[in-house]
Parts: sequence; C-alpha cells; structure tokens
Amino acid sequence: MIFVLFLVLTLYCLAILSLIYGFTKVNSFDFTRMEPKTKFSIIVPFRNEAENLPKLLASFSKLNYPTEMFEVILVDDESEEVFSNQHSVFSVQIIDNIRVSNSPKKDAISTAMTVAKNEWIITTDADCTVRKNWLSTLDNYIQLHNVSMIAGAVTYDCKNSFLHHFQQLDLASLQGATIGSFGLGKGFMCNGANFAYTKSFFEKLNGFEGNDSIASGDDVFLLQKAMAHSPEKVHYLKSQNTTVTTKPVDDWKALFHQRVRWASKTGSYQSKFGIGLGFIVFSGNLGFLFGVYGLLFGVGDSFILILVLLAKVIVDYILIHKTNGFLKNSTKFYLISSLLYPIFSVSVALYAVTGKYEWKGRRFLNS
Repeated sequence: MIFVLFLVLTLYCLAILSLIYGFTKVNSFDFTRMEPKTKFSIIVPFRNEAENLPKLLASFSKLNYPTEMFEVILVDDESEEVFSNQHSVFSVQIIDNIRVSNSPKKDAISTAMTVAKNEWIITTDADCTVRKNWLSTLDNYIQLHNVSMIAGAVTYDCKNSFLHHFQQLDLASLQGATIGSFGLGKGFMCNGANFAYTKSFFEKLNGFEGNDSIASGDDVFLLQKAMAHSPEKVHYLKSQNTTVTTKPVDDWKALFHQRVRWASKTGSYQSKFGIGLGFIVFSGNLGFLFGVYGLLFGVGDSFILILVLLAKVIVDYILIHKTNGFLKNSTKFYLISSLLYPIFSVSVALYAVTGKYEWKGRRFLNS
C-alpha cells in the first residue's frame, strides 16, 4: 500500500510541477496602445439575474473602447423575475433563449449567434464585472496574433470569509492548471465567463454539436474541439487587464453543486491530456486521504507518509501562489484548505459520476 501511495503522489507532484513549468511559459500581455479595429458582440446568458446585470452593464459602460464597436446581447433563459435595461450608451438587446437541447447555456449562445452583428464573439456571465481595458487589450492581442479563439482569466470578488477564500484557492488551482496546460501546448480547459472566438470559427467547428446532450461545458467542449481542429489558432491571454471578476457562492451546498456541475463533464472530454490529468488529480487527492489515515492510525512508514503528503502540499502551494500572484489575490487559509480540499474534491468527483446536480433552481442529469 505504501509503495502504491508513494507512486500515486509522486506522479501527482510531477504533473503539478509540469503545470507550474507550463505556467511560466505563458507570457503576460497588457498592451493597449494600438488603434481599436475589432468589433465585438458580447453574449450574456442569464436566468434570474436582475440584481447582478446592472453591475455588469455598469462595468461595460466604463470600458475604454468605442461604444459603436461593441454590442451586448442578453439572453433570457426563462427568468422568473423581469429585467429591463433602462438606458445604455452602447447597444444592448434582450432576447429570449430558444431551447433545443439539454443545455440552456449552449442554447443561449447559439440563439445569440443568429442575431450577433460582429465577427468576434465574447461570452461572459451575468454575475461578473469586467475591467476598463478588457476589450482594448483583446483587440490589441488580436491585431498582433493570428488567432481565432482566446481564453482568459477569471477571479472571485471575495469577502473575508473562509468559504469565499476556499473557493478562491480552488479557482486559483483551476486557473493555474488552465494556464499551465496552454504553456505545455495542451490547453483543455477554460472559463465561459471570459471566452472569445470568431463566429466563423464557431461555425467551422459546428458549434456545440456532439455534446449538446451534456448540460454544462459550453466552454471546455468548444475549446477542446478547437484544439483538435486548429491548435495554433487557440491562445490563452494572460493579462490582468482582461481578468474578469465574478461572485463566489455563499453556502457550501451551492458550492458543492457548482463543482459537481464542473466535474460532471470530465468523462466526456475530447482531450486525452485533460482526462489523464483529471484522473491523476483525483488519485492524488484520494491518495492524500489514505496517507492521512495511515498517519493517524499508524499504518505504514510515518516518515515516507509525511514526506509525500508534504510534497503534495508544497507543489500545490507553488502553483496556487504563482496563479494568485498573477490574479493579485492572497493565499489566506491555504493550510487548512489544503487539508479540507482533498475531502471536498473526492466527494465532488464521486458524486459527479451520477451526473446529477442543481443549478439556478433547476435539476440536471447529464446523459
């Protein structure tokens, strides 16, 4: 047992170290000096977001970008509360989602595509806010690179609570893995709250065809199709200017179901690298729990157990510390989170096998 545990955690540490290396290979980009040339259509699927949408639209109004060069399309997915935009200095339209699949968000994006006027599409979420140079930095990057799809960073607006900081550390690990995988040329994950691509590329990939029976994954499945089709056209934009801020959830049940929603699509990944890394991460967290059990109940060599457990904690910290350095966040509560996270992660992964979760007042079952 000790040998297997040592092997599993060693493999885990090597995988995380490779992501750390990949992270360092992705250069930062915050250039905004070129004359704007790109027109954007920003798509925002929403359901019952009357409280959050005004904040998102307010952040759009502060964008350092010509208002005539972007439009906003809000797609209402059967909201039970009414939202109406009173006045904006930029183009905003609200349309109803046309449901044709098991995925409300994929349907919302596909619905918006039929009315979007511009070639470059950006998706974000209703509970987000953007920074003033979000579009100008994207535009400059597009002008300087031959690119058709761009993934960007997402961070949380945290209050001083353990739950919020736990989520931030978890998201930082995912963001670190995302950036690291792109640095290795194996990008397999992104976040739909900050995701841009051309309409023609979306159509060339046949949109969400092939995974529309899966309720989540409007972002990662499209990314993985793009990486399989034209990896040279898919980039990660590592920029503080384009980092999108979103809200953490406020209770553990909602967090659990959110993470189950994210994890439930892993088995349907097209990326073998992503599937393999997911298995290694799950095995590493499960191995960590077995290691703690061995220490508490005197099973195995205590020195080896402490060594491999400490190695996992350290490599995780390096990746999260690097990511939070880029995102300008702290690693507060890291030690206690590192002990709690394997329990949380393994529970999420095991529950995700059922494919069942709750989100936005609905129950989902991925087929």
